[in-house]
Amino acid sequence: MKRDYVITIGRQLGSGGRIIGEKLASQLGISFYDKELIQIASQESGLGKEYFEQADEKKSFSVFGGLFGLRGTMADEPFLTYYLNNETLFKIQSDVIRRLAEKGSCLFVGRCADYVLSDNPRCLNVFISANMNDRVRRIAELQKMTAEKAGDYIEKADKKRSGYYNYFSNKEWGAADTYHLCVNSSVLGIDETVAFIRQFAEKRFSL
Repeated sequence: MKRDYVITIGRQLGSGGRIIGEKLASQLGISFYDKELIQIASQESGLGKEYFEQADEKKSFSVFGGLFGLRGTMADEPFLTYYLNNETLFKIQSDVIRRLAEKGSCLFVGRCADYVLSDNPRCLNVFISANMNDRVRRIAELQKMTAEKAGDYIEKADKKRSGYYNYFSNKEWGAADTYHLCVNSSVLGIDETVAFIRQFAEKRFSL
């Protein structure tokens, strides 16, 4: 009986979700995928990374489809204009997620992985939030910007992420009933949040 498992992490910008996922995957000894999905999707589809980068959940997203605002020669090619719409790029990336999940235990950050793998019985879906002051502080440090600009940046990112997720999944981004576990990383801090989710996963999958 196959005992592989998958953990998906949805997260608010500035919550530390990526580093939590990275540390968790390392401690569990499983594969970690975030930006790596773009490279893999590009290689397997034969399309340039720039198309998937434009389609990334934090980039501009329109529910009306289209080319995500691509400019220049790429958007002038009739084939690409016809072929590379929101849904097509999402499907390519989703197929990659499913194939990677079939290969072995792994952890995905973002990209509607919980929805894509909704038929997988050995999947743990986690959402990580944080207090706004912690999010602002973290983003201000990472992006080298003022707290005010960091707050605006976070607000826009939340809208884009929720729009992307809600559109493709028909569920509500960040809503408790959408996930198996919701955690505020401000309560325990990054390392203790990793330990908490790890303990939850070990019980969930009988590791």
